[in-house]
Amino acid sequence: MSDPTDEEVVQVAAEAAEGLVRSRFKQSNVRDLDVTVTFEDGVLDVDVYLNAPEGDADAEAVADEAARAAQSAVDELFEDV
Repeated sequence: MSDPTDEEVVQVAAEAAEGLVRSRFKQSNVRDLDVTVTFEDGVLDVDVYLNAPEGDADAEAVADEAARAAQSAVDELFEDV
């Protein structure tokens, strides 16, 4: 089986990050969510910006966790190859 394409890697990472944020906050409570993913020359870069109200979860901590979830999802994608 061949390695995933750069587009597949970016899509899997973005979906994982967004999914984690949605699992922590009600969608209506998220004021702004921006997930930027690049994958070039085998290097994954994930940046998550989250603007959500104080309350159930710390937005900065959730953004960091979302970036780690994206990395883990990509790691799993390559393990399945």
